Amino acid sequence: MKASTFPLFTQKNEPSDAEIVSHKLMIKAGLIRQQSSGQYNFLPLGLKVLKNIENIIRYEINSIGAAEILMPSIQPSELWQESERWDDYGPELLRLKDRHDREYCVGPTFEEVITDLVRKNLNSYKQLPLNLYQISSKFRDEIRPRFGIMRAREFIMKDAYSFHLDLASLDEWYEIYKAAYNKIFKRLGLEYTMVDADSGNIGGSKSNEFHVIADTGEDDLLIDENGIGINLEIAKEKYQSDDIKMIIEKYNLVHKKGIEVGHIFKLGDKYSKSMSLMIPDSDNKNQYIQMGCYGIGVSRIIAAAIEQNHDDKGIIWPENISPFHAVIIEIDGHKNEKVRGLSSKVYGELIERGFDILLDDRNNKLGSKLHDWELIGITKFLIIGRAEADSESITFKKRGDSKKSSISLDSIDKIFEN
Repeated sequence: MKASTFPLFTQKNEPSDAEIVSHKLMIKAGLIRQQSSGQYNFLPLGLKVLKNIENIIRYEINSIGAAEILMPSIQPSELWQESERWDDYGPELLRLKDRHDREYCVGPTFEEVITDLVRKNLNSYKQLPLNLYQISSKFRDEIRPRFGIMRAREFIMKDAYSFHLDLASLDEWYEIYKAAYNKIFKRLGLEYTMVDADSGNIGGSKSNEFHVIADTGEDDLLIDENGIGINLEIAKEKYQSDDIKMIIEKYNLVHKKGIEVGHIFKLGDKYSKSMSLMIPDSDNKNQYIQMGCYGIGVSRIIAAAIEQNHDDKGIIWPENISPFHAVIIEIDGHKNEKVRGLSSKVYGELIERGFDILLDDRNNKLGSKLHDWELIGITKFLIIGRAEADSESITFKKRGDSKKSSISLDSIDKIFEN
């Protein structure tokens, strides 16, 4: 990809309505643009980050044996009435009617749809355990959308659901998903913690949240020496005290702020009972299916990653989710054929080796180019000017590091070694 043809939408001015760092930087770096209140267009750079996150999630969830599906966003009211959530869910459920006066909602979650899908297609207990997931848009009619994509009306989530003949199987798969989530957040390159949580309006007997650690997080967490956390309100109940200072000191905990990006639930038979999802077991006795639910806020991870990884110049992406592995920055390539030739050669070789590289062949000054890429958050800069063209080398600079080093063409691969 070349910058001369790649649509960059960076801007100098601070967005006036942005309150937190991630919202400001996503606008300035040209990752998103607001469509309406709580709804955003993902521009090319933002979409590349989003797809990198999706690919990591998809790989790990596929690896445990789940199969990807896609369910409709517009859901019939009958399913929600079966689960008794049509009236209980509240004003966040966006309701609408079609031309035949039939009621629907725009899906804020998919428990009803997936339960209906499985009850229509499950033929034998031998098909269990069954694991299905999707990555799709959701819509919740937030009363006050804020913080950009951190708390938007429309957002992208990964939703996985597991179906089991008994609780033992559910318990086993709950731990499998928990391990997969740990792999996902480690590969994303984020500092995170898992905490015990309240199941809320999703329901079920047990749930855990995954939080990215950030000073701007909305959730107060107490974290032990092993990195395992607990929500502040749950900690008060667990330790039967409102004295947070005492709890921290007595149990050797650290107080940090977190941004929730994942939530897993043991739903049990909450939905299978209300929606009559059952199957005869080996003794031909009908059993209500035990369910698990496992969500990750895909688009929210982008905002959380920025809140955790930025400086006064812009975003600093973790390597695995950066929109590009590196950017090649030409200095006056339009005036110097040797510079243009070397940068094109390096670009072509790296592309052939499977790296996702952007060649900045614009006519802008070096300072202007560096400003853009530091704002956007690319972490590796390969600079090629007249001196590099004459010596058949590149100057390597890493984001956030003032030091530069000369690298021979034969050693470029070392730049990408972790």
